[in-house]
Parts: sequence; structure tokens; C-alpha cells
Amino acid sequence: MAAAVAMLACTEASAQDSSYDVFNPISKYIACGDAEKLSAWFSDNLEVTIFSNSNDSSRNQARQIMKSFFRSYTPRSFEITHKAGRSNKKYALGTLNAGGEMFTVTIFVNYTDTDYRIQHLKIERMN
Repeated sequence: MAAAVAMLACTEASAQDSSYDVFNPISKYIACGDAEKLSAWFSDNLEVTIFSNSNDSSRNQARQIMKSFFRSYTPRSFEITHKAGRSNKKYALGTLNAGGEMFTVTIFVNYTDTDYRIQHLKIERMN
């Protein structure tokens, strides 16, 4: 039953309004390990850092990096623990439980043209 609820949470759509939080859908896709839907939030070019290995990537390259990460570390849960920003730049810190390990995830987004896009996604093991 819990798995069915988690899968439903991974597929439900959320409406945008004045209280819209860009990190809600991003968090949902990280928690579900859905690199395809997560990549829809990527900038055309972004930085992806996993375990101190940093890559300037195209959207497609970043999607493949995240697919590989989610294959190796299946997410169990993800929770945003802190958010900050101003005007067109925001960031969030979160805790990811995946593959039996705990990770700190940092997400930087910029507002470009009509919406927010991920500029940098960083995943580090918690000590």
C-alpha cells in the first residue's frame, strides 16, 4: 500500500499559483528517482556534482548522470531542509535517503525567461 501511495505521489500534477514553490516538483522527482521528469527542470547547460566529481553538462548528459546515480542509489525519501534566495535565484538543501546511505543535496535554480531552471545540482555523502 505504501508503495502505491509513493507511486501516486510521483505522478500527481501540482497547479501553479501565487504560492507555487519550484522545489516541490523537483523534490518529488528526486524522491521518486525519476531522472526523466527531473531533467525537465534542467537548464540547457548545468553543473552536476556527485561526490566531488563536477561536470558541466548538457540537459541530456545531466539526465544520464542522474539515471546512473538513481540506478546505483535507489531513493527511499527526500526532504528539503532549507530554502533561500531572492528575485531570480534560489537554492535549497535537502536530505536524500538512497541505497542505504544518506546524502546532502543542494539545488540551485535561476529564473530564465518564463520559469525556473536548475543551474547546479550537487549530491554529497553525509558524514
